[in-house]
Amino acid sequence: METRIKESINNPEQLERLYRADKKSFEKSFFSIYHEIADFKIAEFWKARLEYENQGEPKIRIKKSDVLFLIITCLITGFLIKIPQIFDIGLDDYVFYERNAGLIVLLGLSAYLFLTKNKINYKQLAASIVIFGISVVYINLLPSNRESDSINLAYLHLPFLLWCLFGLIFIDFDMKDKYRRIDFIKYNGDMAILASIILIAGGILTFITIGLFSVIDLEIEKFYFDYIVIIGLVSSPIVATYIVKNFPAVTNKIAPIIANIFCPLVLITLIVYLISILFTGKDPYNDRDFLIVFNFMLLGVVAIIFFSVSGTSVNKKQRFSELILFTLSIITLIVDLIALSAILYRLGDEYGFTPNRTAVLGLNLLIFVNLILIMIDLYKVGFKGKEIKTVELTIAGFLPIYTVWTFLVTFGFPLIFGMK
Repeated sequence: METRIKESINNPEQLERLYRADKKSFEKSFFSIYHEIADFKIAEFWKARLEYENQGEPKIRIKKSDVLFLIITCLITGFLIKIPQIFDIGLDDYVFYERNAGLIVLLGLSAYLFLTKNKINYKQLAASIVIFGISVVYINLLPSNRESDSINLAYLHLPFLLWCLFGLIFIDFDMKDKYRRIDFIKYNGDMAILASIILIAGGILTFITIGLFSVIDLEIEKFYFDYIVIIGLVSSPIVATYIVKNFPAVTNKIAPIIANIFCPLVLITLIVYLISILFTGKDPYNDRDFLIVFNFMLLGVVAIIFFSVSGTSVNKKQRFSELILFTLSIITLIVDLIALSAILYRLGDEYGFTPNRTAVLGLNLLIFVNLILIMIDLYKVGFKGKEIKTVELTIAGFLPIYTVWTFLVTFGFPLIFGMK
């Protein structure tokens, strides 16, 4: 609803339709994003209208059931992450966590979403349970071969595949509405930053707690790390989701901060980094480790572009932010071209196709195509007067393609490469 209100802010008739279709949701969403649309005269009108009808802005009401579900979900997620220690299942801890840590976190997030829905769709719930069940069985039946690149890729990509399932749960399995996908992208940006803040605060609390107990000669480090820290780590995304869900007026300010502050800093850093490569003699063509770091940097910058686009699409055109994003998309495209050429060089030189190179090549090709489309749209936004929502729709439309690729790597590569 929030996205639809923003998109209709210059269309009074559409706003009225949205209001009449779901008055309660419209009211809550309107006041959540009012700080973003306050410059519009029509927003002043709607604020006065809604306040007159309700004698003031509605207060945030925290449902006790949401708090209860938050506690229950965090406890269950914490219990699942401690299975190796509780039941002594005969697996090394790193093997269990390598296979199941991401799965457990996403299971907790998905369970919390289902529990806090106004109405549970039992078909969607059943489908989600089946997919999680298949994933648990599949990933834990794969051979324990740390030398197998295809199996390690399955370990790495399964959480991303389940993240896609989590996205479907978030948008109520409405795969036709691209605006719901945009909301999901924005949620991930808000949740990631809030979870980071929670973890930083938790780190400070841990330091103080251990220090206080050490003064009175009580060594609690092992117990504290085994039970408090580990459970806190897997619970932080769920707690962040609770905050995003219940305090939208706070979290809606996060994405614009990323767009207005971090994008220029990332752009400057990226340009300096590319220039520095020319003087250091390092190159991704002959240095495998450098190529890996190069690709991780590429993924990070692409993620920032995705989140920042949703942060820029607010009350009015922000030409500076749009031009920064356009420039950043060009530089990122150059980075991707360098990475692609390095991968193709290593394939054609003497190394050949391996699971890792194939996976990285496929992902870089997808990012390359996506970046071209985003760059074209950002050019139209910056120089042709188009709305930035076109960029959002392009990003949203490409998400299913990433999902298909992730599915192929997770379930197909171990078979295609014979578990090698």
